[in-house]
Amino acid sequence: MNRIRKGDQVLVIAGKNKGQRGDVLRVDGDRVFVSNVNIVKRHTKPNPQANQAGGIVEREASIHISNVQPFNPATGKGERVGAKTLSDGRKVRVFRSNGEQLDA
Repeated sequence: MNRIRKGDQVLVIAGKNKGQRGDVLRVDGDRVFVSNVNIVKRHTKPNPQANQAGGIVEREASIHISNVQPFNPATGKGERVGAKTLSDGRKVRVFRSNGEQLDA
């Protein structure tokens, strides 16, 4: 079970973007793309076939998954996550500190 999934709100805990918060746009193996975090400038050529203009485009670059933690709104901090099996057999992610569920 992945501890971090698309749509989760995470806190960056290491690197040049430490302390920033954002939503996970996508998970790609052991790397994650977080909205408005680790912005890089990409020089792109125009592509008339794809109706794409050229120039300098700013977009998110990936961050290693070990450098982010799920954000707990109840405590206002990034926290560790564990798995718990419910009585109906579903497996859900829970915060280790207070046992609150991440999954709705």
